[in-house]
Amino acid sequence: MKRQKLKESETIELKKSLAELKQGLISIASILNKHQAGTLWFGVDNNGEITGGVSAGEKTLRDLSQTVAAHIEPKIFPEITLEQLEGKICIKVVFKGKDTPYFAYGKAYIRVADEDRQLSASELKHIILEKAHVNLNWDSEPSGKGIRSIDHEKLKIFIKKTGLSWSSPVDVLKKLDVLKNDKVLNAATLFFAKSPLLLLRCAVFSGITSSDILDRHDFEGDILMLIEEAQKYILKNIHIGMQVKGLYREDIPEISKDAIREAIINAFCHRDYRDPDYVQVAVFKDRVEIRNPGGLLEGLTIEELRMGNVSKRRNPLVAELLRRIHMVEAWGRGIPLILEMEPDVEFKEIAKLFITSFKRRALKDVTAKGEKTKNGKSPTPKETPKKPKRNPKEIILNILKELPSLSIREIAEQSGMSVYSVQHQINRLKEDGVIKHVGPTKGGRWEGFSGQTL
Repeated sequence: MKRQKLKESETIELKKSLAELKQGLISIASILNKHQAGTLWFGVDNNGEITGGVSAGEKTLRDLSQTVAAHIEPKIFPEITLEQLEGKICIKVVFKGKDTPYFAYGKAYIRVADEDRQLSASELKHIILEKAHVNLNWDSEPSGKGIRSIDHEKLKIFIKKTGLSWSSPVDVLKKLDVLKNDKVLNAATLFFAKSPLLLLRCAVFSGITSSDILDRHDFEGDILMLIEEAQKYILKNIHIGMQVKGLYREDIPEISKDAIREAIINAFCHRDYRDPDYVQVAVFKDRVEIRNPGGLLEGLTIEELRMGNVSKRRNPLVAELLRRIHMVEAWGRGIPLILEMEPDVEFKEIAKLFITSFKRRALKDVTAKGEKTKNGKSPTPKETPKKPKRNPKEIILNILKELPSLSIREIAEQSGMSVYSVQHQINRLKEDGVIKHVGPTKGGRWEGFSGQTL
């Protein structure tokens, strides 16, 4: 059986002879900084041709090992062996290491395709900071805020979902491991802070690029609120099919609702919270993308991710809090569940953004499994007629005309909008000089700015 020809790649480097030793060591550092593992061959030309010509003595291997030790920092301990290829002696160097950044002859390099490029100062700084972030998780760091920053109602609702007993805010935060030295940790602020901490950016585009935007909406709030808002926004802007099941009508979105939810939860659970960017939802004509800042951790690849049984957590405390309310599993089953429900899903990593991309199916493909009509065929789904879009400001104003004494929460119940969305629209109406609140917070009423009734 003919041996497959060796070929240079992001993890394999070929050198004609030991005369190219220095460049070979640079390649080792370069590959380690990108992939944390690789192979270097001496006695193989860069086109894959076996040249051999390497001394087979023990001294050759010992000298090579000493040169690696002398010129690569931090220290690595590669496996160096003599290999016979096509009857010629070659040297194989297998190396690995996770103590990035690595330096060769005092300089740091990164692997790009099959070439080695010296790292700039900013790129080197990023690698060092990323390593520090992994060693000290953001969600486990003190936020600098005390108990007063916590919304007790949010905390009580959360505790009820977990099944734990309520005692006091301090005791409960300690039980959740998010309070240290009377300072709440960053994870607690994501879930329980009084003031909105996170931003979610959503948009709908007319085509398959972002050149023509049809709708855009930004949401602020805690992590649980934004998970719900992201899901509602997607379901509102994709096609919904119809399936008659027995005597009842069943709505079927063109993308699995459960897969969408898992992807959104993953985005908020695994995003890089040190990055000032935000989670994004982009609805295109042919796909829906959920994007979060922060690439895959510690050399994890998309291929390994798709294979399943791989769970590396950037924010273990956030993941644990979500697990307590049954939104994630302890075994990291999020990606396998998405693949099970949407096998065509695509995962991408672009410019430190992790992207989950769902293909939008034609409505004729949106059917429920197992349901047949009298002729034995699956019924053809019909698109639910779209209701005309109503301006949220108009909805709120119409409610207040009839019931001017409602609270924000009561307006949300009447309108079907979230409390945050109502508060956002009320603030805009007040800023625009349309309405004002007269009287105490409890028991007051809403009026037009000139005092007239709405």
